[in-house]
Amino acid sequence: MLSIVEAVLGGAVRSSTAVLFAALGELIAERAGVVNLGTEGCMLTGALGAFAVTAATGNPYLGALAGGGCGALLAAVHAYVAVVRGANQLATGMAVTILGLGVTSFWGRSFVSTQIQGMEPINLPVLSSMPLLGPILFQHDPLTYLSMLLAPVIWLFLARTRWGLALRATGERQEVVYSVGYSPTMIRFAAVVAGGFLAGLGGAQLAVAYTLNWVENMTQGRGYVAVAMVIFASWNPLMAVAGSYLFGGALSLQLALQAQGVGVSPFLMSAVPYLVTLGVLIVVGRRRRQAMPDELRAVFEGSRG
Repeated sequence: MLSIVEAVLGGAVRSSTAVLFAALGELIAERAGVVNLGTEGCMLTGALGAFAVTAATGNPYLGALAGGGCGALLAAVHAYVAVVRGANQLATGMAVTILGLGVTSFWGRSFVSTQIQGMEPINLPVLSSMPLLGPILFQHDPLTYLSMLLAPVIWLFLARTRWGLALRATGERQEVVYSVGYSPTMIRFAAVVAGGFLAGLGGAQLAVAYTLNWVENMTQGRGYVAVAMVIFASWNPLMAVAGSYLFGGALSLQLALQAQGVGVSPFLMSAVPYLVTLGVLIVVGRRRRQAMPDELRAVFEGSRG
């Protein structure tokens, strides 16, 4: 029984890493007042870019860097159209996701049956041998460890640094940012691109550290889940970890139940993580609205109008 619990919880951490990267990236963009529904597309391009570079070079770390760059490049399209040109953010984000899906479907066909040598799990000395916690937290690939460290780093950046304050001010009252000599447009552009890089890194982890293969639309909606996790987290990076692990736990549990031969349709089981996400949003969504950055609230109210 204990081994099953370890497997489910350890799997929750591994399977949530891609969503956590994307959620942290989207959180940065939204704290600056920009919604990027193109996060799904950024994850897809990141996954393909990482897989292609890894297949070509044999270096998954170089592949992960390339995946982040691909995600940033696609996010830059969204930033230019929505931030610089002032187009509707929600519509632009959806268009970016469709673009990412189309590009990866076309260029990814030749990689469907390709085999790669991906990132190997690294057992941290001493910590990995701890009862229960060792297999759950300290026997993972390097990108999973990076995601664990990234959340508190982003929290410190937003809460304790001058640039973090400028970014948060841009999402609350852009007039204040103007008054102290910063450009809200440049800050938002940089925030969206940085968010795209992290989303691409999430896609890279999925391709070169988790599944070790490429299939069309392999993110399966994880980018949209990441956007939902930002709302669940009340735009707090530390809470984003909890939300992502919740999704990863549901995903790991349904895989474990399928492996145990539970007599439930696998299609229904595959929907469980997304149903959990919807249920959480229904419960906490209204309460989280008060924490939404003011400039972000204007995006949604403008879309309704």
